[in-house]
Amino acid sequence: MSTQDYMNTSVQEPPLDYSFRNIQVIQDLMSEEPRRGQRPLKHSKSGKSLTQSLWLNNNVLNELKGFNQVISQLLQHPENLAWIDLSFNDLTSIDPVLTTLFNLSVLYLHGNSIQRLGEVNKLAILPRLRSLTLHGNPMEEEKGYSGVTKADRTAAEVWKRMNIKPKKVRIKQDAL
Repeated sequence: MSTQDYMNTSVQEPPLDYSFRNIQVIQDLMSEEPRRGQRPLKHSKSGKSLTQSLWLNNNVLNELKGFNQVISQLLQHPENLAWIDLSFNDLTSIDPVLTTLFNLSVLYLHGNSIQRLGEVNKLAILPRLRSLTLHGNPMEEEKGYSGVTKADRTAAEVWKRMNIKPKKVRIKQDAL
């Protein structure tokens, strides 16, 4: 991978957006045109997208079979995938392929058909996962499921302020 390509691969890049395309199987992405956003997608010399975001929301996917093969044909650096929106599909479980994306930090799975709360445990292996949405899945009815409220966020923020010391700013001697 060239340094230039890597530096151009960014979360700031517009997403590869296949939302509202009636996608039934992942292979449909190969023949479907992504939606155009405000800004054009950047591509490598080989024609692959240089984004780290993939939007597949509001489709009819019920599995992710062939996901790695397809994204490696669409993305120059599939290993850098940081944001996947799979909300409002028909997924009944969390596909193990998602647990192989170690740079994943945002995963939207709300509005699917995921039955078992235990499915979420699969995602514990992802070291950078910071944002996960699951509301609107049948698992909400399971005992032990709990959404995060505004009060929870406030309590977490207070805890963070009380327990995490700010980084000290060092002034370099040369700068003086």
